[in-house]
Amino acid sequence: MTSHKTAQTMKPATAAKKLGVYLEATPAEFQEGVVSRTELNALQSDPPEWLRELRRNGPHPRPVVAAKLGISISGLARGGITDALTTEQIEALKNESPDWLQQERTTQAEVRKEAVRIKEKKEQKEQDAAQGEQPRGTRS
Repeated sequence: MTSHKTAQTMKPATAAKKLGVYLEATPAEFQEGVVSRTELNALQSDPPEWLRELRRNGPHPRPVVAAKLGISISGLARGGITDALTTEQIEALKNESPDWLQQERTTQAEVRKEAVRIKEKKEQKEQDAAQGEQPRGTRS
């Protein structure tokens, strides 16, 4: 029995997410079809002009907007940003630097710092275990 390998396909929304673009801003033929893994790889390795333009100027999906502003997606929502933004709008927000954006950036910096602290603590525990030591703060 031989198996026929079928091309793996995905919905346009999934492909847009993987490409980091706002689906509603993509061409109609992209939105209405399906995208194979091969097509996705081709779009990533040699993006057409429409994809380069979207990545450059937007509108950008919320995860990209959040990353460009240095905050979380939840922070965007708390700041009242629920729609896709263009690069120009993102730059304007950065220049205005409203209080909510400053607060969200501070929060995000604290979250990152805590993530690093937890990672280092975990690595230290793994090192101690590999060396046969008792974990710190425990008695034998």
